[in-house]
Formats: sequence, C-alpha cells, structure tokens
Amino acid sequence: MAAQSESRASSSPKALLSIGQVLHRLTPEFPDLSPSKLRFLEDRELITPGRTPAGYRTYSSADVERLRFILGLQRDHYLPLKVIKQYVDDVDAGKAVDPPVTKPLTPVMGNPGKLDRKELIERTGAESALLDEAIAQGLISAGKFFDQHDERILSTLQRTAHVGLTPRHLRGLKAAAEREVDLVKRAVAAQTGKANPQSKRSATQRAAELADDVNALRMSLVRKALDQLES
Repeated sequence: MAAQSESRASSSPKALLSIGQVLHRLTPEFPDLSPSKLRFLEDRELITPGRTPAGYRTYSSADVERLRFILGLQRDHYLPLKVIKQYVDDVDAGKAVDPPVTKPLTPVMGNPGKLDRKELIERTGAESALLDEAIAQGLISAGKFFDQHDERILSTLQRTAHVGLTPRHLRGLKAAAEREVDLVKRAVAAQTGKANPQSKRSATQRAAELADDVNALRMSLVRKALDQLES
C-alpha cells in the first residue's frame, strides 16, 4: 500500500475520481458506504483525498484500493478503526507488518461459538456503556454470552456513535428488520409444503436469498435518497 501523497502526485487530473465515482466503484462490494462515511474515514485520518481548486474532494486509484482494503477489514474482521489505522500507518511508514485479523470466536465452556461480555468489549473496542445502551434499546439481547451477530452490531454502533448516531437513534432499525423478516417468512411460507423436509430445507435457502434481495432493495432506496440530497 503506497503512501497516499506519492500515489496522488503520480495521478493525472483526468484519473482522479469524485466522491460519486468512488461510491459507484465501491458500493457493489460495500452497500452501506456513503459520502458521510467517506468523510468520517477522512476525519479519522485513514484516507486523505485531494482537493480541486473549488474545494471538492478527489481520489486516486490508489485511494480507492486503500478504501477497499480498509472497508474489507471492517466488514470481514470487525476490526476497530484505531487498529486498522495503526496498520495502514505502519505500511505507509515502510514497516513490514502482517495485516491485522480477528481471532475466531473463543468457545465458552458449555456455550461454543459464544463470547462473554469482557471478550465482546475487547474484540470490538467499544465502551461498556455503549453495550449497555445497545442492550437497553433492544439492539442486542441481554445475557451472559453473545454471538458473532452481536459482535458485528456493536462494532457498527461504535462507528455510528462517532457521527452522533447512538443506539437510541437506531432502535427503530430492529423493528424494521423484524418487519422484513416477517415479510420474507410469509412470502416463502406461501410456496412451501409443510410436510416435506426437503421443501423445508429449500425454503430456508429461498428465505436467505429473498432476504438478500429485500436488503439490496432497501440499500438501493437509501442510496437513491442520498443521491437526491446531493443533487
């Protein structure tokens, strides 16, 4: 990963991309990417776009690859941004370091694939108070142990908290998710035989595929609304 200033210096003006062009390239892989998230990553000094004389942000192809790498670490390994930043800073400084990765879930005796509260907080880098608020708002279920979904939820809440979106603001998302699940269940149930185990297995697969389609539709609607705000 080359230093950003060098990569931009070698890019011609025509090769530089706008925020909209960066989103067009990356949102197929990262549907939740938005202009505000790009600006947030800039505020955290993970990416340093150039500027046109008019003040608009520009991104080189190396910037896009850097973003793809950073977003991939967030999505696939649920790493805190401070850990990712330390790694990319080391690479920019020419240090030979291994990419950071998360450890697999540590089996808790009697609860394989689960995390206790202390390990969940350590793995996400979140504050204990944020977990308490997420539980209070119903985004994470209360209990002694947590799973990989809880880990991802808490990691995401940690990122949104930096721009002022707390669990209290986002609690409506759970109700929306439950409505989507109910919609999918009813649609699949209408086409599934109750007595055939094979049908039930295929119904599970159809439900997963339909859920992906509903999620893609929701993200497209959100993206369209955001684009209209910028126009």
